[in-house]
Amino acid sequence: MKELTRYFYNLFVSKGFSEEASEFLNLIIGICVLMLFLFLLDLITRRIVISIFKAYASKSKNIFDDYLVKNKTFDHLAHIIPLSIIIWIVPMLFIAYPTTEKYLEVVFDIMVIVLVIWIVRSILRTFRDFLKSLDSFKDKPIDSYIQVFMIFAWSIGVILIFSSITGKSIWTFLTALGAMSAILLLIFKDTILGFVASIQVSVNDTVRIGDWITMEKYGADGDVVEINLSSVKVQNFDKTITTIPTYYLTSESFRNWRGMMDSGGRRIKRSLLIKTTSISFLSEEDTARLQKIEIIKEYLEKAQHKIDNYNQEHNIDKSISINGRNLSNMGVFRIYVESYLENHPYINKEMMIMSRQLAPSAQGTPLEIYAFSNDKIWKNYEKIMADIFDHLLAAIPYFNLEVFELNFNTNK
Repeated sequence: MKELTRYFYNLFVSKGFSEEASEFLNLIIGICVLMLFLFLLDLITRRIVISIFKAYASKSKNIFDDYLVKNKTFDHLAHIIPLSIIIWIVPMLFIAYPTTEKYLEVVFDIMVIVLVIWIVRSILRTFRDFLKSLDSFKDKPIDSYIQVFMIFAWSIGVILIFSSITGKSIWTFLTALGAMSAILLLIFKDTILGFVASIQVSVNDTVRIGDWITMEKYGADGDVVEINLSSVKVQNFDKTITTIPTYYLTSESFRNWRGMMDSGGRRIKRSLLIKTTSISFLSEEDTARLQKIEIIKEYLEKAQHKIDNYNQEHNIDKSISINGRNLSNMGVFRIYVESYLENHPYINKEMMIMSRQLAPSAQGTPLEIYAFSNDKIWKNYEKIMADIFDHLLAAIPYFNLEVFELNFNTNK
């Protein structure tokens, strides 16, 4: 091979060229031939290597090799052969230029380091994609750990590159890094905090990919789509993306709706504002009319029977309604609401079902409905809740109640 690299030199010398001119022309022609040869070799090598492994990956049942192909691991590995050849040939080609050869050796060292880092990166990305395909790792912050490994790999690579350029020992740089640790801690503060936060999030199972979280301070209200070393990406329900620093998940408060999603229902908590002046005692005629409503008929019969017995036993004067015990339209409506919810097909009967009266205010007397729909999908949940309140708003007049509405008097 040495004689081959000196072929044009010998040829030009035999033709009467000077040694300096022969060396220079031999170098130029050698570089051109070498570059063309390496280009073709790299092209052929990559095609052969990639086609072989693609064929193997398509036949293999394991998807790990498919991700190796996807992340171009074999493309990077194919570069090893041309790079090895150029490292072997260049010293012979530049034998007359030792200073240039020395600089080229440094360049080739850097190329080797960078190629190794690219190979490591593609393998790490393959592990990331493979682990994300497993059910047990889908909701884990895999990106954070991969980024930490990549930072470590690049740190080693940069140290090796500087060592190669300066010709100094690796330990010299490591010693200098130890002395600069305070500065490095300041520079990589967010990275370190993010890494620690990622571990805490994973170990404590605080947040998973796919969780619905709400962080009002940063305008986040949606699904977690990515957790990496520096940030958490939340796709809001309006399809915008909110980015939150990872360490904020451990240092600040946020709401995770996973508990609701894992439970048997989604909470309905909304109030009807009843006009306070429409609340009254029920007359015998009112009670008889309301007994035609099937779901409260049995309740009214039993309740009225107990009230009548009590009033008779205590000789209550019922010429005035306020005397003794009485049924009110608000109380009966409250029982109707609970009975309606308990018979509703989309309300979870194993969770809390309650209608409660809240403190009266200038806007009326609130009657709060507290229950859980058994369908947690947002669209279906909203439809169920709307249907329930449509029915209750339509039912209110049957109890001689009125919904409070704020009217603005425009008359001067």
